[in-house]
Amino acid sequence: MRKDSPPPPIPPTTTTTTTTTTTKLTSCFETKPLFATLLAITLVMLIWNIQPYYDNLLSTTRPCTATPPNPVPHSTAQKFSTPKPKAQKLADQNKRTFTSYGNAASLFVQMGAYRGGPNTFAIVGLASKPIHVYGHPWYKCEWISNNNRSIKTKAYKILPDWGYGRVYTVVVVNCTFPTNPNEDNTGGTLVLYAYYNQSPKRYERIVALQEEPGVYNASTYSPPYKYEYLYCGSSLYGNLSAVRIREWIAYHAWFFGPSSHFVFHDAGGISTDVRSVLEPWVKLGRATIQDIRDQAEFDGYYYNQFLIVNDCLHKYRHAANWTFYFDVDEYIYLPDGNKLESVMKEFEEYTQFTIEQNPMSSKLCLNESTQDYSRKWGFEKLVFRDSRTKIRRDRKYAIQAKNAYATGVHMSENVTGKTLHKTETKIRYYHYHNSITVEGEPCREFLPVSAKKTVTMSENLPFVYDDNMKKLADTIKRFEEKTLGGAVHV
Repeated sequence: MRKDSPPPPIPPTTTTTTTTTTTKLTSCFETKPLFATLLAITLVMLIWNIQPYYDNLLSTTRPCTATPPNPVPHSTAQKFSTPKPKAQKLADQNKRTFTSYGNAASLFVQMGAYRGGPNTFAIVGLASKPIHVYGHPWYKCEWISNNNRSIKTKAYKILPDWGYGRVYTVVVVNCTFPTNPNEDNTGGTLVLYAYYNQSPKRYERIVALQEEPGVYNASTYSPPYKYEYLYCGSSLYGNLSAVRIREWIAYHAWFFGPSSHFVFHDAGGISTDVRSVLEPWVKLGRATIQDIRDQAEFDGYYYNQFLIVNDCLHKYRHAANWTFYFDVDEYIYLPDGNKLESVMKEFEEYTQFTIEQNPMSSKLCLNESTQDYSRKWGFEKLVFRDSRTKIRRDRKYAIQAKNAYATGVHMSENVTGKTLHKTETKIRYYHYHNSITVEGEPCREFLPVSAKKTVTMSENLPFVYDDNMKKLADTIKRFEEKTLGGAVHV
């Protein structure tokens, strides 16, 4: 049997080297996991300690495809100083800093700016109430003509809301120049400078009004005016009854006659139904509806009604001989057969006159079995008047706007000329308080026919029968039918 010879022996040197190399490789593979683990733990601890810096780094990083952030306007940007050396911080450790963010209220919010005559202008808006109560803001006006001629004058400010403002108060800025700044009728720009305090260094420059070449017409600011009577309504809000609005506009369109105009201000109260009853009058040119819903962004008194009545005063200052201020649950009435034209003629020497109210129940009706109440109008069936006397009640008013610088809800305190209060035998108004928000049938309590001749107590108040407005209902219905045809459906 053949025997293989043994393999040749491996040289000693080669054997030693290979063995050593194998041993080292094995040792390396055994120690690397431990080293990797220690390295990972070290990295985790390092990241943990620098996390705030890492977060800040991430917050300022944007992907290449991301939309860049909007630039911060210069007027609201906050400036931050470069951090001081540590030694400086220690030296000023009792120095406290105050960093502001955002804006609590604007210095000025403009609603409108109007020319009030050849050399006078009015700018109507809102301003931060605390600034005016505790600070000393002021205004300056500049007219820059289109031929680069400039005239400046110090403005006169009026705060007409009697302190009722909330976050914002109403400001009417009057700019009166020595002469007509646009006498050559080349046009120009009215600029208002609103200062934060007594220092003239900090202010806002506001382009208030721009007058195009050829627009100025001197005849606009003197009689005869476009209308005899103008109605300036306060802010309309809430759930208003379209039926009651229909009755109100029909009555007063008849009362004031064809030379009158009605301006309504929609603060959210003119719903689709309410607009549908006003729209026929708008198409006839008898009414205007202005959308003021954006006023809700600025916290003022009662939907900013002081702002609205002042804007209306100046916007239509030379539109009518007389401007009336009252609400849509109130009806102007002439007692004892008085005629509107003769009454107003008698009052023309006064700048304004106030009107006393007849307060009516908004729920008491007469129980007459022969009447179909569903077909009657509100003022036709709400026939009971609060008979208390010698108590103070709110009054409404009419004013010759050309003589007023600012106005209020119940009268103006900023006029030239006389005010008349003793007017109850000439003109009054019936007030159906809260009836404008009642949906459906307003009659919620019926009194017997005998209540016509007696005093009825309701909720501890005395009421008497008063059918003065009821007697006019048929006349108003015929007027509406003749004027609008079948255009109104509610």
